[in-house]
Amino acid sequence: MDQQLTAGGICKRKVSVAYQNTSVTAAAQLMREDHVGCLVVVEDTNGSRQVRGLITDRDIVMSVVAMGLDPEPLCLEDVMSSRLVTANEGDPLPVLMRNMREHGVRRVPVVGPNDELMGLVTLDDVLKILAQEMHLLVGSMDASIKHERVRRP
Repeated sequence: MDQQLTAGGICKRKVSVAYQNTSVTAAAQLMREDHVGCLVVVEDTNGSRQVRGLITDRDIVMSVVAMGLDPEPLCLEDVMSSRLVTANEGDPLPVLMRNMREHGVRRVPVVGPNDELMGLVTLDDVLKILAQEMHLLVGSMDASIKHERVRRP
């Protein structure tokens, strides 16, 4: 495989972002426009985007719609996940997977040395990588059987 199996190696670098003062309605519209299920909530600090939270479509449904609240006066800071889990770019895939499991999250912002947003890893990304690795292992098994048949007819 030509990419590193680290958070930085597998993350998507193009990330949909919003700010803490973004309205819930505007965030939902941005998710729809970008065809994504979450936004990383950032704050611009000294030219870099610092991760402050994460908002998912599920957060909006469970915290606003299901509660019968009017979304118009609400901002992301009112409903975003306060329990933020991030990964460092160099975190190996097993560490990333363990953190996702232990914290029960499906999306993890990847941050650089100064906690600036570098990318986003989703459960789908991890599953795709693992499926590719498994495919390579199956290919190795098939090749081994072929070589065995050639060496020992």
